[in-house]
Amino acid sequence: MTNKTEEEKKVLRRAERNLRNSHAKGLMQGILSMLTSRDVVFDCGANVGDVTEPLAQTGAHVHAFEPDPHAFRKLQKRVGDLPNVTLHNTAVGTTAGHIRLMRALNFDDDPNNGSVKSTTTLGGRNINEEDRDSIKVPLISLPDFIGATLRDYEYIAFLKMDIEGAELDLLELMLSQNLFDQINLTVAETHESKFKALRSRFKKLREDVSAVHPITKVNLEWI
Repeated sequence: MTNKTEEEKKVLRRAERNLRNSHAKGLMQGILSMLTSRDVVFDCGANVGDVTEPLAQTGAHVHAFEPDPHAFRKLQKRVGDLPNVTLHNTAVGTTAGHIRLMRALNFDDDPNNGSVKSTTTLGGRNINEEDRDSIKVPLISLPDFIGATLRDYEYIAFLKMDIEGAELDLLELMLSQNLFDQINLTVAETHESKFKALRSRFKKLREDVSAVHPITKVNLEWI
């Protein structure tokens, strides 16, 4: 068997990503069909609202978290007037306070697409980590926010997480604190391809999660 060329590997990766995207769209339709106005859902890493808006259209109460100021302005314009949406211009993490938000190297050339890559995690591919290109943003403790929400709701119906590397610390903590038990479905896009130094931890996280929860409960193959 001959080794695949770089172009062949690129085509294969693109096909695999397209397959995951198709699966995510189908899963999303199923989720939307089951939500009601009695439910509460979280969109962590809402960006400009591509997931927030359809979630809100179900009547469920949506908490949407987005730290990047550029994306948040678009999110606010898109869904800010909806009565069942609460917007949080913050990053989510394991603790509360403030944190540095770093943007993609090409952000100034294409801020709409570049804001998707904004991250609070060091070591990401094609991220500008220089101080002059970072922004200090508020940080909330997602585990604490989940706990506060569960004082008003019996459970959280759905939690989506796409936070560009910061999901690793959070998912590890949520697993250790059994927080997935109180969420009907958690889906996360993991970013080990962008954070080479974290790949072994991501691998262990996947193993640890799959040992406890089926993919119908915690899905780390969101996109």
